[in-house]
Amino acid sequence: MQQLDAVFMRRVLDSAPDGVAICDAIAPDHPVVYVNAAFEVLTGYLAADVIGSNLRLLQGADREQEGLRRVRNALARGEECRVLLRNYRKSGELLWNEMYLQPMRDGDGVLTNYVAFFRDASSRLRSVERGPEGLPSWLREDRVTGLSSRAWFDELVAREWRIARRESQPLTLALFNIDALKSYSETYGKSAGDACVRRIAGSIAGVFRRGSDVVGVWSEGCIGVLAVHRDGMGVSGIVAHATATVRKVAEMHIHHPRSPLQKFVTVTAGLATVTPERDEEAPMRLIERTQTALLEGKRDMRGGLKHMPD
Repeated sequence: MQQLDAVFMRRVLDSAPDGVAICDAIAPDHPVVYVNAAFEVLTGYLAADVIGSNLRLLQGADREQEGLRRVRNALARGEECRVLLRNYRKSGELLWNEMYLQPMRDGDGVLTNYVAFFRDASSRLRSVERGPEGLPSWLREDRVTGLSSRAWFDELVAREWRIARRESQPLTLALFNIDALKSYSETYGKSAGDACVRRIAGSIAGVFRRGSDVVGVWSEGCIGVLAVHRDGMGVSGIVAHATATVRKVAEMHIHHPRSPLQKFVTVTAGLATVTPERDEEAPMRLIERTQTALLEGKRDMRGGLKHMPD
């Protein structure tokens, strides 16, 4: 059988339609050793920009992603994985990246490299507004909680934003962050931490159960709720629901000996209400105000809820 030389294999990779990046599995921090032409076109980064660096540069500061946790777990075990990530092109533009990570071993079975295959999933995710048919369940559903994944949640938020802008109606976004989740997982183990998140996520979804409410995972340990102002539900009603949710979680009495607030698991909620302006294409103002409210609630170190009205 004819042996394929390195030059030929490089030409094959460079002609591939999907982005390919090869990382060193042995060196610390798994630096990139090769990217193909499709990777450069997809991300805007040239080979010289990324070789020797870690692929985390594609996420920038957006590090709280369920997909990244799955990647870290796969790297720790030397296993393959397939995830959806929010990456950012060199220009700063958001890129939904469907990535398949494959470990490569030598003839002795020693792990030497990781090969990452990149595919742009942005257009496919935009098309889900017409219905979820054909969208794989792993893109729509969060593995730990069973709620909407961040990708699907973002799409539903974008859709409701367009409707609210057309109808000049307000939207309220709430973020429920589990306090001291990291120390809880360190105390009881990762499986117990996941079980805690799952239980609290179910409690939140149980409160916001109108057909128009959107409940999904925002980041690890943070659940997002988009509440539309239909069915006679005003801002005060939604804030009351969120307050009841915070209280309900505390009353679950999930023991947490390292909690800085009390000896039970609590959540801090940040809410913002915004009426979209006619020229606002994306809900960034709503998201930023909600994140600010959550940070202010966390800064108080008392748990509870912070609401920023329109």
